Amino acid sequence: MFNAQLPVVDPAQVPADGYLLDVREHDEWDAGHAERAVHIPMGEVVARLAELPEDRRVHVVCRVGGRSAQVAQYLIAQGVDAVNVDGGMLGWAAAGRPLVADGGDQAYVL
Repeated sequence: MFNAQLPVVDPAQVPADGYLLDVREHDEWDAGHAERAVHIPMGEVVARLAELPEDRRVHVVCRVGGRSAQVAQYLIAQGVDAVNVDGGMLGWAAAGRPLVADGGDQAYVL
């Protein structure tokens, strides 16, 4: 069960220069992602924890918010200043935030 106190942020309020951690799978990332996002699939977060910044907030995003909520909860337990991006990448796209795709294809949320 998710912690009711889990901090969330609206996609429109994620700073343009904010640290955005995308925890979706590789095929989801390839289809479309935020331009400056960092991609660490959910299953790799524990092993790659040291790659995350210690001095700034980590905005965690997935497709709709479930996986990112779990990752944000884990990161907070590890002492990371983490927040869940409400609505995930579907919310990101709905808020009009830009998406890019690898290989120059039309970006979309898979």
